[in-house]
Amino acid sequence: MAPPSYASRLPPAPDEPARGDTDSPSPVSSAARLIARVRAILADKSESRLAQLVAGKVFLVRVASALLALVSQVLLARFMGAYEFGIYIYVWTWVLMIGALSDMGLSSAARRFIPEYTELKAFDHLRGFIAGSRWLAFGIASAIGAVGAVGVWLLQDVINHYTVIPLYLACLTIPIYGLVQTQAGIAQSYDWPNLALMPFYIWRQLAITVAMGAAWLFGAPTDAVTAMIVAVATTWLVTLGQLVMLERRLKRKVEPGPKTYEPKTWLATSLPIFVVEGFYLLLTYVDILMLEQMRSPQDVAVYYAGARLLAIVAFVYFAIAGATTHKFTQYYVAGDKERLATFFKETTRWTFWPSLAICAVILAFGYPLLGLFGPNFGEGYVVMFILAVGMLARAAVGPAERLLNMLGDRKQCASIYALAFAINLALCLVLIPRLGIEGAAISTSTALVVESIMLYVTAKRRLGFHVFIVGSSKRSP
Repeated sequence: MAPPSYASRLPPAPDEPARGDTDSPSPVSSAARLIARVRAILADKSESRLAQLVAGKVFLVRVASALLALVSQVLLARFMGAYEFGIYIYVWTWVLMIGALSDMGLSSAARRFIPEYTELKAFDHLRGFIAGSRWLAFGIASAIGAVGAVGVWLLQDVINHYTVIPLYLACLTIPIYGLVQTQAGIAQSYDWPNLALMPFYIWRQLAITVAMGAAWLFGAPTDAVTAMIVAVATTWLVTLGQLVMLERRLKRKVEPGPKTYEPKTWLATSLPIFVVEGFYLLLTYVDILMLEQMRSPQDVAVYYAGARLLAIVAFVYFAIAGATTHKFTQYYVAGDKERLATFFKETTRWTFWPSLAICAVILAFGYPLLGLFGPNFGEGYVVMFILAVGMLARAAVGPAERLLNMLGDRKQCASIYALAFAINLALCLVLIPRLGIEGAAISTSTALVVESIMLYVTAKRRLGFHVFIVGSSKRSP
């Protein structure tokens, strides 16, 4: 007979029944174990746990933003009607695309320079970047806004007449957009997700909805021009408020002292990131822009409604990327390649499985949610299923392009996004005239699948990282 094992000779734990005791654990012991588990989670101060908590906060803000945006877009569609709403969506898409690029990649560069300067204890460079990057971004964005206004003036006889005034107003939003982008990058580098995201994604949307609701209630115009005036005013106000709050926090975090400004170094790093983000945004918004050229404003509104409902899936990706990108730089600068590989594998799991679950829930209730926008918006239901394929493909490789960017493979990222954009544009030109909004969705989803495959291959070949959701977390030798 085999001797009893060491584990069998141990006395029972205080809150566990003895071996052979067939009675169920008491409610008191179950509660004690639950409390102990919660305490262990709260006591976990590891960087992985911190990244999860920050990503969770980012995701909650983006989810709240998505829910608020859903309510806001439904109300705006009701206030404005499908035609004016479609015009507003078209113009605001230009704002989102150009505004997101107006900082020339400095917001993403903040996640590179702030942890690097902090790790190297180059505090004069750190102070210089925190102050100088914001002024640089605001100046660049102001120049872009001015060029945009001149472009609208030169092309006003060519573009649709009903978009001219809203496009002029959109140009007034661009300068402050460059500042809000850079401030968000700085705040996220210090793990302040609420300060980074809430002003633009929560307070601005809430203010627009309230203002347009007041206009509708009191009989004032609720057309695209009015909506853009409100959007310009609210964007400036919330960004200036964010500036004040960020300054207060930075004074407690960074000691005052001399500043070293290196704009050439900053731009040398940020411009390749800008190219990558530029192609990414073109890839993201080309479907709506091409629809506006080939279909009616009503079709744009229906497509946008379907894509907007599904956008909450992408928020998981952006939450994880925003919370972890600066950690990639930190581990890389410290030379901890194994930790970097393991940490990235964790981020891939954090990205994919929640994305899959949320996608299933949204698709299950998508049709009645589309009905909230008004009659005929249910035509966007098929669009949601098509777009879901591409979004899950992107989630399956985690924030791979952020990893490549932070580790210096920016040219490869730019090439990948350029090819994906070209595929999307070419397919839109072919499929939208034939299939309408479904053609736009097929084009975008196909481009996202191709992009994800190329990111996986590039990361495997150049870094030795396995970035797919299924597979080993080990680095290749």
